[in-house]
Amino acid sequence: KEALSLRNAGINLPILILHPQINQYEFIVKHQLEPNIYNQRSLDAFIDLANQKKLSNYPIHIKFNTGLNRLGFEVAQVEAVFNQVNKHASVKVASVFSHLAASEDLSEKEFTQSQIQSFKKVISQCEKQLIYKPIFHLLNTSGVINYNEAQFDMVRIGIGLYGFGNDDKITAQLKLVGVLKSKISQIHHLKAGDSVGYNRAYFAKADLTTATIPIGHADGISRQLGNGKGYVYINNQKAFIVGNVCMDMLMVNVTNIDCAEGDVVLVFKNQQHIEDLAQIQGSIPYELLTAISQRVDRIIS
Repeated sequence: KEALSLRNAGINLPILILHPQINQYEFIVKHQLEPNIYNQRSLDAFIDLANQKKLSNYPIHIKFNTGLNRLGFEVAQVEAVFNQVNKHASVKVASVFSHLAASEDLSEKEFTQSQIQSFKKVISQCEKQLIYKPIFHLLNTSGVINYNEAQFDMVRIGIGLYGFGNDDKITAQLKLVGVLKSKISQIHHLKAGDSVGYNRAYFAKADLTTATIPIGHADGISRQLGNGKGYVYINNQKAFIVGNVCMDMLMVNVTNIDCAEGDVVLVFKNQQHIEDLAQIQGSIPYELLTAISQRVDRIIS
């Protein structure tokens, strides 16, 4: 769906589908997308389809497992994989890649170096067998920071594009790609003893002013941030969540904040805010940033 959205928006650049399923291959070819081929079953199936459709040099990407043990051919299979590819003019290897398991953790440097060496063996064998040179790529954001000698032809920046590195020093040098904004829908003035939200999860210990914000867990805001744990920014002041995070709304304490209905709310203000919220819910910024659902408007400026 993401790839189709890009195609429909007029993006004609190559698009790599990182984890395609065999039943999606027809769709992939129809929209000129490029599949990651990661095991014998997927290779056989795509070559069969490419031959049936009489395709020529259709770009595929071959992934090898060097230690993450998630997706990819084993390094011992490299010769057989390229032997098979060489027999079929219907496909052409656009790139060969792998993925690091612990590039952000320098205590795992020995393991990461072993992955890099394994990938170099893959490259060496590939160069012996293919009569053309595909792109080689291995590094993610943390890999670029810690192992820039292994950049090869291309790198895959993920969390770095959002403005995060693998420590505070690196993150401080990056620019946050965007903020998450909402607005105050309604303000309530409560008395001591009044409750807020489902299951009366919060009781006011004193008179309290709350603001209702139209964003909730269906938008990607974790329920773990409820009841005084998470916070938003209103007029540059922290407003802590009271009660549970609802599906479409959350309520915050604005007793000591000068604000009005319609005022802007910063749900994600900056990197430090996102880091704090991630820590509160026992997670990482990746999860918070990618959890924001498609019903939240993206405004590009």
